[in-house]
Amino acid sequence: MSFSQFFSILLARKWIAALVLGLTVLTTLVVSLLLPKQYSATASVVLDVKPDPVSAMAYGGLPTPAFMATQVDIIQSDRVAQKVVRNLKLNESPAIREQWMEETKGQGSVEVWLADTFKKKLDVRPSRESNVISVTYSAPDPRFAAGLANAFVQSYLETSLELRVDPAKQYSSFFETRAKEAREMLEKAQTRLSDFQTEKGIIAADERLDVENARLNELSSHLVTVQSLAAESSSRQTQAAGSSSDRMQEVLNNPVISGLKADVSRLEGRLQELNAKLGDRHPQVVELKANIEELRARMDAEVKRVTAGVGVSNSIVRQREAQVRADLDAQRNKVLQLKAVRDEGSVLVRDVENAQRAYDVVISRFNQTSLESQTTQSNANILTQAVAPVEPASPRVLLNVILSIVLGLMLAVGVALVMEMLDRRVRSFEDISQSLGLPVLGVMPKPTAGGRKGKLALSSMQQSLVTSLSAPRKEM
Repeated sequence: MSFSQFFSILLARKWIAALVLGLTVLTTLVVSLLLPKQYSATASVVLDVKPDPVSAMAYGGLPTPAFMATQVDIIQSDRVAQKVVRNLKLNESPAIREQWMEETKGQGSVEVWLADTFKKKLDVRPSRESNVISVTYSAPDPRFAAGLANAFVQSYLETSLELRVDPAKQYSSFFETRAKEAREMLEKAQTRLSDFQTEKGIIAADERLDVENARLNELSSHLVTVQSLAAESSSRQTQAAGSSSDRMQEVLNNPVISGLKADVSRLEGRLQELNAKLGDRHPQVVELKANIEELRARMDAEVKRVTAGVGVSNSIVRQREAQVRADLDAQRNKVLQLKAVRDEGSVLVRDVENAQRAYDVVISRFNQTSLESQTTQSNANILTQAVAPVEPASPRVLLNVILSIVLGLMLAVGVALVMEMLDRRVRSFEDISQSLGLPVLGVMPKPTAGGRKGKLALSSMQQSLVTSLSAPRKEM
């Protein structure tokens, strides 16, 4: 279908199209005027997504889409709508209860019924590039619409605060119980440690162990010294018991023995002189020999006495070595016992430290949750309050008329085309050419055309005369 054909169809069906357009516009106008007026009031809240007032100075940015969607869902939730009903005390109104009884026959709850009714007229929209959420409510009464919008915002703030405080209260109660249990465990651990220290007589186990270790090291060094003395004493005793006892240092350093040796040497020298002069049977020689033998006997007795002293010293050193060894063994056992006591005490000390750390962690979380449960500020604040609108939001008569004109034109064109399809007629020479498949040779003017109008039609005919030499002729 060409544009000229389409235009000719519309021109032929213009009255039907005009009727359809007029009925559409008129119907829309009447309906728009008869519809009750709806007023929309808008309140807005701003969300603070920063973690807390201190770190808020260091962090910033827009909330995530999931966070904004969550807040929108909270505003549109049944909990917020039912809180609106309770805050406004609408469930106590006899008129509303009577209306509820008529519509629901007393089934369900009036609070839930009102909440569902309010949610139908509620529109919540988050801003695209900001932290602001707009809450719009529509109602026939402008003041009622503003009141409901503000009520939804206030209920949302209360619900948001409850969602933040209620879990904190539960956590606070939980951590309070855990803090009591942790305190009891700490007190029991401290009691066990105190009893153990009292039983073992320990004030500072590490210091006492250090003293005992020093004592043990001292005894070990002393035992080594005594053992060296005992070895030396044993060798001296062995020398004293042998044939070389007169060459011992004690014997050589003894003044008595040295004096006796000097006397013996002097007398032996005199004996040689007298023996050479008087002979070995002379009384002086015999007396001198007797004196020398006496001195030798005295010297041997003194050597025996000195060597006997070496044996006594060896016995004393041996006894001293045995005593030091016994003291060392006793000190070693004492140190081992102290180490065992210290290890047992260290376990108890670690139990106390672990209990203390657990108690500190629990009490820290308890203090934190306790403060959070006492907060009175949520992360949302009122940005603007809704006010009663002056102009209604709907129906928009001018907009509806413009839309009805557009829709009416489309509908009129459609009706005209449908009627043309049901009753097809020849509107132009193109219709003849398309229907018969023959070329158009000319167009005759209307019989009623006269005067100037006839001339115009004839001129149009002459201009519309078409000859087609290339089109094949059909035999009649």
